[in-house]
Amino acid sequence: MSWAGPDEILLSTSLAGFLDKKLIVLLRDGRKLLGTLCSFDQFANVVLQGACERVIVGEQYCDVPLGLYVIRGENVVLIGELDREKDELPAHMTCVSEADIRKAEKAEKEARDLKGTMRKRMEFLDFD
Repeated sequence: MSWAGPDEILLSTSLAGFLDKKLIVLLRDGRKLLGTLCSFDQFANVVLQGACERVIVGEQYCDVPLGLYVIRGENVVLIGELDREKDELPAHMTCVSEADIRKAEKAEKEARDLKGTMRKRMEFLDFD
């Protein structure tokens, strides 16, 4: 059995192995960002080059370009490497424009809000 030296341990517990690789970063607010990792620090603050936000609504999606993007570490939930040779999305997904995906997002939010309002009214009217 061989033991890892200090350099291997440091690299295995940091983001150094992901430098110059395409990543997906899941943020606390639910957004998903894709880009190439340029830099990071001990607080998981990361810099993505060629970043875009992937917005998915139902069976539609859009990659909204952001460019060079700095993410504060406290907002990061998950960081994962993307395989460049595999399709990232199922074939049934449809790529739409940013305007169309924003409309779909708005409609989905309104439907969710309406459903919540109706649930509250039903609870209010329940006379047990």
